[in-house]
Amino acid sequence: MSRKTICGTLCALLMTVQFGMGQSASPDSGTAAPAPAAASNNPEDLKQLRDRIAEQEAQIKRLQQAVDEQQRLLEKSMAAGQPAASGKGQPVNGGAASNTPSSSANAANADASNIAPIKLIPVVGGTAPLVLGGGAGQHNTATPPSALSFSIGNTTFTPLGFVDATFYGRSTNVGSGIGTNFGSIPYNNSASEHLSEANFSTQNSRIGFRVDSEVLGAKVLGYFEADFLGNQAATLFVSSNADTFRMRNVFVDVQKGGFEFLGGQDWSFMTPNRKGLSPLPSDIFYTQDMDTNYQAGLVWSRQTQFRFVAHPNDNWAFGVSLENPEQYTGGANGASTATIPAAFATAASTQFNNGGGTNYTAPNVHPDIIFKGAYDGHVGDKLMHVEAAGLIRTFKFAAGMGNPVKYNSYSATAASGEVNGNFEVAKNFHLIANTFFGSGNGRYIFAQAPDVVIRADGSIAPLHSYSTVDGFEANLRKNTLLYAYYGGIYIDRAQIFDSTAAGSTLAKPVYVGYGYKGSSSNRAIQEATMGVVQTLWKNENYGALSLITQYSYLTRNPWSVATGGPTGTHTNMYWVDVRYTLP
Repeated sequence: MSRKTICGTLCALLMTVQFGMGQSASPDSGTAAPAPAAASNNPEDLKQLRDRIAEQEAQIKRLQQAVDEQQRLLEKSMAAGQPAASGKGQPVNGGAASNTPSSSANAANADASNIAPIKLIPVVGGTAPLVLGGGAGQHNTATPPSALSFSIGNTTFTPLGFVDATFYGRSTNVGSGIGTNFGSIPYNNSASEHLSEANFSTQNSRIGFRVDSEVLGAKVLGYFEADFLGNQAATLFVSSNADTFRMRNVFVDVQKGGFEFLGGQDWSFMTPNRKGLSPLPSDIFYTQDMDTNYQAGLVWSRQTQFRFVAHPNDNWAFGVSLENPEQYTGGANGASTATIPAAFATAASTQFNNGGGTNYTAPNVHPDIIFKGAYDGHVGDKLMHVEAAGLIRTFKFAAGMGNPVKYNSYSATAASGEVNGNFEVAKNFHLIANTFFGSGNGRYIFAQAPDVVIRADGSIAPLHSYSTVDGFEANLRKNTLLYAYYGGIYIDRAQIFDSTAAGSTLAKPVYVGYGYKGSSSNRAIQEATMGVVQTLWKNENYGALSLITQYSYLTRNPWSVATGGPTGTHTNMYWVDVRYTLP
């Protein structure tokens, strides 16, 4: 009920009380109201008059109470961005998605669903309040507006972000900063393994905004998000600590009817979703970890893409994404590098990204092609999300051989797949399972494995890799979230006899590739993680303050070690973070 309706109702009722008992005034008639009867000194008449006045006072009091109640309902409904209650329950709309801005606690990384029931988990490492379940196409739906939002015409602008003050430490000196290079934790035959590390950082602080509008009947969402984890100067931490601003996500998403299009940089379509095929960060599973490289075994990338998604109904979504390719032979993020046959080493160093700054020289044949489908539904009153995806990549390489030089080109196509699930097995308790398998896919496992190796004849052999992240997330209390994960990576070996190497014979062979005898290439990387997120206080006008803790135990094992050398290594890692999130 609107303010105008409330005021009109009050005036009409007050007029009825004032002119009741046969003395009503009629402003629409030309006849004056009858004059009041002469005063009487009869005790009975005086008693009736006093009773009538008392009755009118009681009626006025009840009316005032009703108006106050309606005003409270009105203010509550306006704050929630919904129509005022009519006295009956307002059903949650499960229809088409909307781009109405969320609160910035959500908007810092996402939006809530409008599919009932909605489950919220407090602010956690790298993400916003977690939304579990909901319809496949419902990622831009209405939630309470941020106290910082403002509108120009039919367009709403919402700032988002948070400030992190983080302490992190490791039992060995990995030397990779707040984000762990999983594939390079030191062995005990190096000094670094005998040193611990302890540091402070505010690099994971995040800032951004979202823009919501409607154009020609289509819901349009613009999204920008950045942090301070860009490439730093060598002396960064000596004096200024001037952490480098960098882009995380910049995209526009357009929805009309059951069709959705996205263009820009976002999390890869291969990154597991929590809900539907939504591009919003809180609808994407990249764990609750404070480690800015997340969890060993997580499939992820943030890269430019063009995404096309169909939403036939609220439960199903199907899409295809064309994403920025980069053929890769290892060497980034602490990963082991594939060894190239001697005759092709120079050519391969400029045609494959080997982690050494060759970003623009790789001759990518076509975009990485990703197909994905998702189902969101219920088992009884429990929410579930299931998805499957396929990845197709093509690699190409050319080299000159002989005298005179003759150039030959080689190509190979590789495919990978994933199956992921997020299941509410009990109230506020979710089991999570993500599996990834195939060949030519190492770049998507935080680049912990090469995509390919080169054979001695110049042909390309996609390397097989497998990964998983499994665990649970549980709300122990309203403001307490407990989570635990296991992540694992397994990288296959490709031992290649290099007949092009000087002095290489069958009697004295030289081997190249990955995982060959004498190399220290990683075979397995595993990580167990547990964390707690405690929301200390939260106010829709002033934001939220959270305490986040994480502990991880990480191991890695090589394919081959020198005689007497270490067969594996491990490190203990911990993070303690105080986070203020914008309202």
